[in-house]
Amino acid sequence: MKNILLFGCLFLVYMCNKPSAEDKLNSVINSYENYQVKGKEDSPLGEFTENRFERYASFCDSINTELKSINPKNLNEDARISYTLLQFSLKEIILKYKYKTHWNPILSDAGFHSSLTYRVRPLRNKKSALAYIKLLKSIPKYIDQNSILIKKGLDAGIGQPLVIFNGYESTYDKHITESAEENFFYSPFLKLPPQLTIAEKDSLQKVANEIVIEKVVPAFKSVKRFFEKIYYPNTRIAIGISEIPNGREYYQSRINYYTTLNETPESIHQKGLNEVARIRKQMESIVKQVNFDGNLKEFIAFLRKDSQFYAKTPEELLAHARNIAKKLDEQLPRFFKTLPRKPYGVAPVPDAIAPKYTGGRYVGTSSDSTDPGYYWVNTYNLSSRPLYVIPSLTAHEAVPGHHLQGALNNELPKSIPKFRRNLYLSAYGEGWGLYTEYLAEEMGIYTTPYEHFGKLTYEMWRACRLVVDTGIHAFGWTRDEAVKFMAENTALSLHEINTEIDRYISWPGQALAYKIGEMKIRELRQKAEEELGNQFDIREFHEVVLEKGTVTLPILTELINNYIKFKNNNS
Repeated sequence: MKNILLFGCLFLVYMCNKPSAEDKLNSVINSYENYQVKGKEDSPLGEFTENRFERYASFCDSINTELKSINPKNLNEDARISYTLLQFSLKEIILKYKYKTHWNPILSDAGFHSSLTYRVRPLRNKKSALAYIKLLKSIPKYIDQNSILIKKGLDAGIGQPLVIFNGYESTYDKHITESAEENFFYSPFLKLPPQLTIAEKDSLQKVANEIVIEKVVPAFKSVKRFFEKIYYPNTRIAIGISEIPNGREYYQSRINYYTTLNETPESIHQKGLNEVARIRKQMESIVKQVNFDGNLKEFIAFLRKDSQFYAKTPEELLAHARNIAKKLDEQLPRFFKTLPRKPYGVAPVPDAIAPKYTGGRYVGTSSDSTDPGYYWVNTYNLSSRPLYVIPSLTAHEAVPGHHLQGALNNELPKSIPKFRRNLYLSAYGEGWGLYTEYLAEEMGIYTTPYEHFGKLTYEMWRACRLVVDTGIHAFGWTRDEAVKFMAENTALSLHEINTEIDRYISWPGQALAYKIGEMKIRELRQKAEEELGNQFDIREFHEVVLEKGTVTLPILTELINNYIKFKNNNS
């Protein structure tokens, strides 16, 4: 009897101290977040070796096994979201290693070397200046390591096609300068913080000058040699990813990741064609509205050529973008309950990357950084940057688009795991960005028929992506076919169309995220409006969409359905 009582007491103690499902999940999350890449202390740009990628994939595989031992039904809502998002993230890391994506860190408008330009920021104090100098010193090692990996990709037949590299020399030639002062990587030292003494400034500038000339410039000379002597001569001819080894399987994995859904190329292609037909009718109605003497094709040709639609100087284009940004800022409280604390700036795309860069982009910042976010506007080749698309571009890249969503994500409560605060999924983030172009219409931002047409051409652009991306990577489309389809259905400039097509070729599946995500958000909003009637509150709806941070589209669907159910049950 005593033994039975003792066993019973021990069992009760065990049960009381048994870790809960949330405890187990938190332990797995902590392991994932605290993983340290060997050599990180000595390599501010990170380690890019085969061993490092293999170790990390193996680690994530083991973490995923631990995760599977937890029953998500025993978790609360927030923990269940964390469980699902961690599982999704781990699967992607494992898949990327399986398909050796680290052997191909190159896009038409980006690459391992051009990504370094994002590290160039104003220096706040001596400490940040010294940290930046350390980063500059590590550039040669970073470039050497990536070159080794990329050569493996070439040998395995998974490099990029040559057709996307027209003008790519601008991504490295601009950094090969005679003097340090004219080098982009030296630019932070041209305006050092005023609290530094003259002696400190002189010392930092001298060191930076030497490093730029002795390390940075030679490193970019090696990039030039690598691309022009090794990479370009060994690129593949076929543009579709299905043509590489395991390409069809890989493309399906990209669809699953970037859309967070399990759709086929066929279904996405048809969705795109349906959207193109729908939006085209709206575009044709605007052609009639402005009494244009011609059809849609002729109207688009008119928009591409008429000087009234283009800025005369980069400053004029930037001023226009800033003006639209302030108009959008004014409207935010009417549509959102929670606004981010961190501001954003409007700045030109750096000259070093502008020729191959898109019309604009958002450059975010971390929650612990004193830097703002930036809405970058491309002022290169002004004749390809129509003013009538700036309202849509600004809503998407600044507010209420990427800056609002990204900054709020960074400002999530500390109870939300760090990996979620740093997470970005294109279906959610880009879907939100495109949705805000639609929202800007409700805000009264489009003031002329041409700006309304600009909004439609941007929506059409994303609809065309569904057709073009799947066309190239699943159905054997040529580059010319893709360009023709975009040119006939959007008012984008031919320069921008060619830039975009090269991007889709080099980045399979990512372009699908925008329209798929936007369609889901609009679908969920329509459902909420219909089921809630006069109970529907646009500020509440946006709060539910944004309050949990980045999520997959299935998670977002569940959140909105729960919101509708809650409102109906409490009416």
